[in-house]
Amino acid sequence: MYTMGIDVGSASSKAVILKDGKDIVAAEVVQVGTGSTGPQRALELAYQASGLKREDISFVVATGYGRFNFTDADKQISEISCHAKGIYFLVPTARTIIDIGGQDAKAIRLDDKGGIKQFFMNDKCAAGTGRFLEVMARVLETTLDEMAGLDEKATDTAPISSTCTVFAESEVISQLSNGVSRNNIIKGVHLSVASRACGLAYRGGLEKDVVMTGGVAKNAGVVRAVAGVLKTDVIVAPNPQTTGALGAALFAYEAAQKK
Repeated sequence: MYTMGIDVGSASSKAVILKDGKDIVAAEVVQVGTGSTGPQRALELAYQASGLKREDISFVVATGYGRFNFTDADKQISEISCHAKGIYFLVPTARTIIDIGGQDAKAIRLDDKGGIKQFFMNDKCAAGTGRFLEVMARVLETTLDEMAGLDEKATDTAPISSTCTVFAESEVISQLSNGVSRNNIIKGVHLSVASRACGLAYRGGLEKDVVMTGGVAKNAGVVRAVAGVLKTDVIVAPNPQTTGALGAALFAYEAAQKK
């Protein structure tokens, strides 16, 4: 039996196909989100990777910011539930999930069976999200992929005190004009993102193991900063961008069995 989960995010679309609720046969990411062709392109890539067609899929669950705009799903489930489901499948020891996406950040507490005990979410401000990093990368004339390597070369942390993306951008420009090292500024940017995400985690009461997911988890500089703020090891979920889609595919498998 094949089931599919599709996560329609604000910045990217992800699709996962599962076989018999345990084997991942396709996991695709397209860096275009809701309101575009991103979801359909992610589906096409998943079908190509698996050699399957829509009629081969028993059940489809959509999640994410744009889940209600995806009309080919059999059911819609919140991204909080899907991230929890996907992470627990990958890392059963996970008790705290930190998910930093394109335009929001979440902290989710799990019990020992993978149930959600508590969650906190920041979706009202771009600070502390992938969007914040994109803005800073542009100002610093680098790319998101290069930022972690530049962070490693930093000799100090140039603090970013502004909690607003617009003001933080001006602060970074001012630091550059004053001759502050770009690497040190990037380290400060990563710490700023980590601090906001860790604030959410602390509100729910931190419990190990801590697992990071979402596109920003691919940035080793932010992961190091999160580990430093929390003073604990941080596990990065395998293929962190697709954990929500994986959780949706797992929910789809459960629904298909009942059906």
